[in-house]
Amino acid sequence: MSVEAQSIATVFGPEVAKNAQHVRKQIRQGVWHSHTSGLASDHVQGNVIILPEVLAADFLRYCQRNPKPCPLLAVSEPGQPTLPGLGGDIDVRTDVPRYRVWHHGEVVDEPTDICTLWRADLVTFVLGCSFSFEQALLEAGLPLRHIAQGKNVAMYRSNIQTEPAGNFSGPMVVSMRPMKAAAAIRAVQVTSRFPNVHGAPVHLGDPSQIGIERLDVPDYGDAVEVMDDEIPVFWACGVTPQAALVQARPAFCITHAPGSMLITDLLNQQLASF
Repeated sequence: MSVEAQSIATVFGPEVAKNAQHVRKQIRQGVWHSHTSGLASDHVQGNVIILPEVLAADFLRYCQRNPKPCPLLAVSEPGQPTLPGLGGDIDVRTDVPRYRVWHHGEVVDEPTDICTLWRADLVTFVLGCSFSFEQALLEAGLPLRHIAQGKNVAMYRSNIQTEPAGNFSGPMVVSMRPMKAAAAIRAVQVTSRFPNVHGAPVHLGDPSQIGIERLDVPDYGDAVEVMDDEIPVFWACGVTPQAALVQARPAFCITHAPGSMLITDLLNQQLASF
């Protein structure tokens, strides 16, 4: 067991770690600041993007035009830190383990709460996350190395371009999980059931075909080894909006840190399309 996996077991315990409200409470109290892969595994986790209201309409259109990497789960009212459709006690200012604060397209801070930064014009977007379909993969008997090793999933900027909206544009970010060929075929079948959390893979095999030269150097997350009898399998990733923020360069915005998600009360099975 890795140090990270041991830490999860120590902080939460094997059963308590499955309780979304308890996990959020531990995050809110500052007990947990790391990635949320493997926590409350039955529950939907979300990517968080918080923008000034003046940019919200453009970003909403960006999500609508790019539903694969940006599957929209919820949008808040301006200035409201609550998301009642995702959990009655959620406060987006405190319930993400680690945030990123952006100024003009650059990350300037990674705080563990954003209460002092909150403004009356901020709109929160929550996008579906691949951590949700991972539970379905595990239940189908498909092992995931990064979870077994207590790591964050490996994520890469690809050469697949998203459809622009306003100032938002840029490459699709993809997450990678190594699998044997038969497991990859099954993974396509399993994840196709979850279009609200990225759905089926966007690429299998040779990473150079989508502009990735080195799998051992991810742009986000942690590298995992791809064995000789495995192929890398790539899914669209909810970190894509962060690449778009680099292009749009808004004066101010806030996101989750990659891998540090908002855990909701929704169950993964509620997002299955069939």
